[in-house]
Amino acid sequence: MTDTRDTIYANAGSDPHSDPLTGVSLFNFDESVARVFPDMIRRSVPGYSTIVSMTGLLAGRYATPGSTLYDLGCSLGASTLAMRQNIRHPDCRIVAVDNSAAMLERCRSIVDTDTHHTRVELVCSKLQDVVIERASVVVLNFTLQFVPREERDEVVARIYRGLLPGAIMVLSEKVTFEDPHLDELNIDLHHQFKRANGYSDLEIARKRNAIEDVLLPETLSHHRQRMAGAGFSSCDVWFQCFNFASLIALK
Repeated sequence: MTDTRDTIYANAGSDPHSDPLTGVSLFNFDESVARVFPDMIRRSVPGYSTIVSMTGLLAGRYATPGSTLYDLGCSLGASTLAMRQNIRHPDCRIVAVDNSAAMLERCRSIVDTDTHHTRVELVCSKLQDVVIERASVVVLNFTLQFVPREERDEVVARIYRGLLPGAIMVLSEKVTFEDPHLDELNIDLHHQFKRANGYSDLEIARKRNAIEDVLLPETLSHHRQRMAGAGFSSCDVWFQCFNFASLIALK
């Protein structure tokens, strides 16, 4: 499938439901986003391809016979495929979950072209409603940040309860910094990254207006505290670039 270039916020304002002041509507994982998602995330999230490929390596290390691996917020299935291509046990399965039918439809067509044999089940659901059972690996790559803050503790606690002993959770998120100067610096560096990838200042501003009430980031210390509160024995950052980070938590 050929990637389509992301021009959503270059053309903002045509949506009749858009804000008359900003010219954009709230960000939503609809068909328009699904169509351009690979280009959007490549040009918007520094280190995304590294996080996805290393997620695959982690899955290969921690997947155990007869266990289930979960990709919560799978979008078009990049992490699902990375895991699938690294699993060595024939009796594992991957459950890939997303609440966007448009994303899952495209994910299904991508997974169907992959020749690896680990079974993949696609589920259209809010991740808050997913039952985690006999899990060796649970991945949330840029997913928890879209869950209401008051529901995040229970999401992580439920994941912990469904993990097998010695299993792993991978959590990748956009983060904020407790030091306001560092926070401002990393926001500016992220915008510079997007400019270097061809986004205009207008597109960057429109995207920020569209997503600021939808994507609600937290500090790394907040994430660590949540993991510890859920019962994880160990948790720390394994990758970070500007205000994007990925953590590993071990049960």
